[in-house]
Amino acid sequence: MNEPKGPEVLLVAAEASSELYGRRIIEETNKRGMNVQFFGIGSQAMAALDFDLVEKSENMAVVGLFEVIAHWKVISQAFRNLVSRAQKEKPKVALLIDYPDFNLRLAKKLHGIKIPVLYFISPQVWAWRTGRVHLIKKIISRMLVVFPFEKDFYEKFNVPVSFVGHPLLDEIKNAKVSVSERQIQRKHFGVNDDQFLVGLLPGSRTSELKYNFQTQIQAAIEISKRKPNVQFLILVAPTLEIQRVKDLLPLDLKISLRVIKDEPLKVLQLCDACIVASGTATLMTGLAETPMVIMYKMNAMTGFLARKLVSGSFFGMANLILGEGVVPELFQGEATPENLATEIIKFIDDKNYREKTKAKLNQIKDKLGSGGAIERVVNELERILK
Repeated sequence: MNEPKGPEVLLVAAEASSELYGRRIIEETNKRGMNVQFFGIGSQAMAALDFDLVEKSENMAVVGLFEVIAHWKVISQAFRNLVSRAQKEKPKVALLIDYPDFNLRLAKKLHGIKIPVLYFISPQVWAWRTGRVHLIKKIISRMLVVFPFEKDFYEKFNVPVSFVGHPLLDEIKNAKVSVSERQIQRKHFGVNDDQFLVGLLPGSRTSELKYNFQTQIQAAIEISKRKPNVQFLILVAPTLEIQRVKDLLPLDLKISLRVIKDEPLKVLQLCDACIVASGTATLMTGLAETPMVIMYKMNAMTGFLARKLVSGSFFGMANLILGEGVVPELFQGEATPENLATEIIKFIDDKNYREKTKAKLNQIKDKLGSGGAIERVVNELERILK
């Protein structure tokens, strides 16, 4: 006899990092035998866990005003489909992960039809467009935040909030690479003991590939000219196809480079330094204690608006958490192949600088609290479902 269907939960995990957390949430509910019926935006890997896909996350992962406009048809259709289904089926709760412009609009609609909304991974209202906190207070049932200072921020505005910790803490614990394993894996990638391995992380979105990929490749070429013994690897994000990234490589590329799609936190520990597009990848790289140069390039007008709207000295997550410029940041016009190469070569040439940077990055774990974030998120979900 088939088990009766459990309660429905609308889940939005529209980007690479959100997709990972979405998967972990579904796995945790399955482990607890909660019999939850999830539907919404996610990945094929989530669909393999019986997640009912309304739209694929890889079709939604864009950043910047003009990039969103270019993908507006897909994004707006997904929005309408979710709202329509929520109106018909009245899920017991919605769990929205990050992706603020879309998710806050969706939360407003869901609030209007009396569906409780849990919001996991807060919009950076403490850094820019702070006025959104008043909308959040009206439409979100509870914010589930990953940084301790976010809890203080929301409590100041009387927004229901729980600090759950950062889910990447558990990921890094499970992905820890031993010294001997690191040596074996590097040899597997053809990296000798005396060679320096530089990782390239151009981003998880189509728009990021457009603006960051060729710059990172040209930076690798520049590094190779000045340091011929350096090897490179491109780490492909979970939401991108490896062949699609390979197709973007110049045909006459003459550097030692591999394109791989694997567990990011493990691969990052194999690298000696990385060039990383700003985003969750900088936090992953920091947790792997791998020195990095953070870069970000986008549409010129989007970049101009970002400069105007963002308060604070840093845009890279690793530097934001540590409260200081531990690793270099290069934004827009500063993020040239030559500048990126120069910053990476400092790590190659100066072992003391490299080790000091690793020691600083090691402090990120202490700033993020304890593990168990996904369990706490599912506790909140379970509380509402009961």
